[in-house]
Amino acid sequence: MIMSSLTLQCFPPKNPITITRNNHLTNPIKTTNFNLINIRLLPCKCTTSLSSSLTTSKPNWVKGNEEQERVFVVVNFYRFVFIQDPEHEVSKHLQFLQGRDIHGRIYINEQGINAQYSGPSEDALAYASWIKEDERFSDVLVQISPPTHRHAFPRLKLRYKPSLVQLEGGVSHLPLVDSSMRATPLTPSEWREKLSKQNKDVVLLDVRNGYEWDIGHFNGAQRPNVDCFRSTSFGLSESEDTASDPLANVDKENTEILMYCTGGIRCDVYSTILRQKGYKNLYTLRGGISQYLEREGPVEWIGNLFVFDSRLSLPPSLVKHDSTNGESIKHEANDNTVFAKCYICGSQVSELRHRNCANLDCNLLFLCCSSCMNDLKGCCTLKCTSADRLRPILPGHERYKKWHHYRDT
Repeated sequence: MIMSSLTLQCFPPKNPITITRNNHLTNPIKTTNFNLINIRLLPCKCTTSLSSSLTTSKPNWVKGNEEQERVFVVVNFYRFVFIQDPEHEVSKHLQFLQGRDIHGRIYINEQGINAQYSGPSEDALAYASWIKEDERFSDVLVQISPPTHRHAFPRLKLRYKPSLVQLEGGVSHLPLVDSSMRATPLTPSEWREKLSKQNKDVVLLDVRNGYEWDIGHFNGAQRPNVDCFRSTSFGLSESEDTASDPLANVDKENTEILMYCTGGIRCDVYSTILRQKGYKNLYTLRGGISQYLEREGPVEWIGNLFVFDSRLSLPPSLVKHDSTNGESIKHEANDNTVFAKCYICGSQVSELRHRNCANLDCNLLFLCCSSCMNDLKGCCTLKCTSADRLRPILPGHERYKKWHHYRDT
């Protein structure tokens, strides 16, 4: 699967309305922790208040300008709800964000909204607060991953999109706004309890991309047999190939199916499809892996969490919110991450983080050991090492810049 250096091919933009701002923060992103906050307007039981005074108040992990540069956060939320005039809704959001330093992907259509964005904490939280003032989105689960010192996305793409989640055949025909058609959501603690009592009548279903599983997953979850979620077909094929389909031959009436993904939206979509296929006992993890790791820690979890922005990989660390010293989080393998293998030679990798192939025209996202990285000059295959547009090997966690930075070197 070929991907751009910052946007995975699973989610290709199509004629977006794009706001581009001058961004001089071109150095690689350095993350310092991974703690998520469940935001509620009233009452607020979290450390961050999304009140009307948000534009002047700061979370306790945001220090003053005299101590450091601006602190950026990454925000994720989605909501399935009927929107009568999505084009007008897009215009409203564009108007609110005018003059605010927000980068990311915000998609809106008749079925709701799906947003992943980054920005200075003041701007990022102001947008989340504004969203929740609308009764249609008042109970949306806003997840915040603090802090970074750079944007996690190159620009803002805010537009109407026919499908909030990319799936073969589309999703506009699915009854996504009908919550009764989706899986029953479990809180992180309820999910943990379910996992601890797994038996033969329970199936743990990872509905992400295969490469996401490669750096982290719940213990006992089978690797998805697709490298892009849009091609997922668990429980849909008439084939009885149990090796590739964990739902093959299961009892649709009595088997409990526990579904999980990064933030929850893919589970909500796919559980609707399975519900239509006759599966009765469907459960999903509310807030996804992100919320689980924040609330329960890495219990039953192995490895890191793949994220769809320039950070790529987040360890389930319990770093405090006020840890803003800018030091990079290390992605080194430990005793429970020996599952991660180099895509080239199959040896254990020392870093739970994908890299892009140095061949610009390939750009494959892959896991690689240090030996293969050096032997193949940062490429994924020997053939790519002789490509015309070859970029240098990047050290550490750096991401490739635009081609013109390397063209004349």
